[in-house]
Amino acid sequence: MERQRQGHFLKSSLVAGEEYKTYIPNPLPPKPPIELAEIAERLKVTTSAIDALNDVVTVSEADSSVLNYMYLRKEAVLSSQIEGTQSTLDDLLRYESEQAAGITVVDVEEVSSYVAALNHGLKRIQGGFPLSLRLIREIHKILLENSRGRHKTPGKFRTSQNWIGGSRPGNAHFVPPPPDKVLDLMSALEKFLYRDDISPLIIAALVHHQFETIHPFLDGNGRIGRLLVSLFLCQRNFLKSPFLYLSLFFKKNRQLYYEKLDMVRKDGNWEEWLSFFLEGVEETANDARTTLVIIKKLFEVDDAKVSMLGRPRITASAVFNQFKIKPLLTITEIVRRTGLAKNTAISSVKHLIGLGIVKNISEKKWGQIYSYSNYAALLIRDTEAL
Repeated sequence: MERQRQGHFLKSSLVAGEEYKTYIPNPLPPKPPIELAEIAERLKVTTSAIDALNDVVTVSEADSSVLNYMYLRKEAVLSSQIEGTQSTLDDLLRYESEQAAGITVVDVEEVSSYVAALNHGLKRIQGGFPLSLRLIREIHKILLENSRGRHKTPGKFRTSQNWIGGSRPGNAHFVPPPPDKVLDLMSALEKFLYRDDISPLIIAALVHHQFETIHPFLDGNGRIGRLLVSLFLCQRNFLKSPFLYLSLFFKKNRQLYYEKLDMVRKDGNWEEWLSFFLEGVEETANDARTTLVIIKKLFEVDDAKVSMLGRPRITASAVFNQFKIKPLLTITEIVRRTGLAKNTAISSVKHLIGLGIVKNISEKKWGQIYSYSNYAALLIRDTEAL
């Protein structure tokens, strides 16, 4: 459909002798309305992919609650990598096990803060708190206050101008709205979150784009914008569990992602953006569903091995259940998580090693770390640093 630019430029004051223009997006929904017929088939296929993922989550409810731990961390790693961190999922797990030798701690702290922010958002939503500007600011505060962005007003909308690309607003690739417009724009976006006459997938796509265009914070906008997709779909109960790590799709299609965002701002081509977004949701949902099925089967096979141990099976099973949650563990962690005596924990790990389930991956004689390698391999793939 032919549309005009979905916003307008506003001349701003001179900065360092330069005049620049900020971009102020029109409120949602788009006008004229989106041509849903152009994306109807894509929307149908993507919705079916989400339904199939939800079915697997429902059938495997116990396993899914266990897997949440790892999936949240995978999304945190991928989303942070888009912003330039070099930490991998393996780095994060070692850091959480206090085995940080050789790891860039500053980077992994960024990822750890993302995990805390996402967990906070999910808990608030599951407790009935609405997805709102207040919650978005709470999440942002957690994301930034213990990371490199701690000096960029965590939890507060910006009161100064930011920009994307370039060294200053005058040569930037994109300059978001001026700070005095941010609250009004975000308030309008908050109201749009509660529309119930549009598919949640369409709302999620539109909200993500609008949020990135407003860029309401001095730092962390990309991570918060991606995080909002899963939080919104979970709040609407459209997604049963946050296994939709869209950051992987955006990471693999990074340049195209930015081009699609720009396309809407330049000529109002929402249909292109929606098609791209829905393609990402479909691909991610299908991958998550396949991975969940494979992991469930792996757990069943290895549970059967543990059940054949005889008397040691009870404590070995308790230890194995912890490896299902976090596939890299030290003896200290196992003792803390299970309440077992240290000697019993060591003995149980030896049994799991004997069964070929767990491996000792330590590089030093002290601080031994053990891995449920077959499980870790399924999740660590695709999380190599950019």
